[in-house]
Amino acid sequence: MNTDKKDNNSEQLDELSRAGEETQVETGLDDLEQALAEAVADLDKHKDALLRQQAEAQNSRNRAAREMEKARKFALEGFMKELLPVYDTFERSLEAENASAEDLRQGSELTMKMLAKALEKFGLKSICPQVEEVFNPEFHEAVTMVPVAGQESGAVIEVIQKGYTLNDRLIRPAMVIVAQ
Repeated sequence: MNTDKKDNNSEQLDELSRAGEETQVETGLDDLEQALAEAVADLDKHKDALLRQQAEAQNSRNRAAREMEKARKFALEGFMKELLPVYDTFERSLEAENASAEDLRQGSELTMKMLAKALEKFGLKSICPQVEEVFNPEFHEAVTMVPVAGQESGAVIEVIQKGYTLNDRLIRPAMVIVAQ
């Protein structure tokens, strides 16, 4: 009978143990399900933040593209405003009746000064080397070389066409004749 009691106790212990294990498994499953639900909620929150950041970045790119287009479109506006008075002066000179050659020359000189002033305002500078100045290949283009008695080799003899820089960047070299 003792063995029956032991077997009975053993069975009860096994049942209690299994019940405890089932409770632990159920508790573990509940914990895992809760952790999973939190992770999914966290993932959704991060997905939402990522989508918002991507949309914001796209909006910034679109805004920058619009601003660049406006800048391209209206970049010359200030320059054109400076040139309009020069154009008007030329137009008035063509409309002038009974103007003498001297009057037309003076008007052209004044108009030329207005144009030069407008161009300088926007960073255009002329390159006009002096006679006997040393040839500089960075700013001068030698059209031809001529042997000249009494001139140092490589000296500028004559300027055929002025050169120009725009904000210190060469846009056209001065065309010169150089002593050989």
